Amino acid sequence: MKNRLRSFFGELKKLRLKNFLLLLVSGSVNAFGITMFLSPVGLYDSGASGTAMLLEKLTPEYLTLSVFLLVLNVPLFLYGLKKQGIVFTVYSIFVVCVYSAVAWLITNVLPVDVSVLSPLAGRDLLLCAVFGGLISGVGSGMTLRSGGAIDGIEVMAVVFAKRLNLTVGTFMMVYNAVLYILAGLLMQSWILPLYSIITYFVGLKTIDFIVEGISRSKSVMIITDRPVQVSAALMEAFECGTTMLPAKGGYSNAEKTVIYFVVNRFQISRMRILVHDIDPGAYLTISEVADVFKSVTATVHPPEVVEAVEAEQTQPEDILQEERQNNGKEEQL
Repeated sequence: MKNRLRSFFGELKKLRLKNFLLLLVSGSVNAFGITMFLSPVGLYDSGASGTAMLLEKLTPEYLTLSVFLLVLNVPLFLYGLKKQGIVFTVYSIFVVCVYSAVAWLITNVLPVDVSVLSPLAGRDLLLCAVFGGLISGVGSGMTLRSGGAIDGIEVMAVVFAKRLNLTVGTFMMVYNAVLYILAGLLMQSWILPLYSIITYFVGLKTIDFIVEGISRSKSVMIITDRPVQVSAALMEAFECGTTMLPAKGGYSNAEKTVIYFVVNRFQISRMRILVHDIDPGAYLTISEVADVFKSVTATVHPPEVVEAVEAEQTQPEDILQEERQNNGKEEQL
């Protein structure tokens, strides 16, 4: 129990004020795009946000968009806590609360009428679809860059897509297609759902521009002096395998190890922090991966990896410090 509490508070120490400030801005930007362009003319966003907009139309007036944003997203983020980590979950819940609060301010407090038409684009559905998707995409992209997510359905995509043998992008596309079909059937009009598809793809491309890829995985090459411990930590944290490649320094001629690892875009920030916590001097490169094909097998840590990690963890800190100094001297030579 004490170890769990220690681990919990250790994770909380990784929260950064800078990220919270960026999330405050990104949540506000997203709310501006939704309430000023999409919601006034009846267009739908994607994911949980679009679901909240549809439910707002089908339920009594006191159940507003802000209420549904919290009701739909917060439980999903909490459900994905174990998979995504404490830091990601805290950031995500915070930005959703900001999104909900700013949406309520714009709709109910500020002297802006968004009940009939867009204050900026009027009744022009194309303008509202394009700029609503663009602005909300900027907010979503900024959220991802800050270590969180503004849509709980995306977290569910990360959790369940692997079990369904789908990519995260495919899972989201199927969900949104079902959402727009339901909207058309329930509202007995296909004009708004069709324009909402434009919103979805504009937002998708905007996020792609900001975070460099929405559905593609990322390959990571890690050059570290503590490969066994880093590899074991990655396999334990993300429940997937790594590949350790022997290498040699071109300048120092020293023996090195390169760890090859594949992650999705939600895991990059967590992976980087985990690696640098173990080896602050680790060198990382991240590249795009078009597709990942693999057999469904259980991840089993090789006995030699487990033994090496246990041996390394039991080494006194002064020995580890001496090894780092020796490695630094070899590189200088």
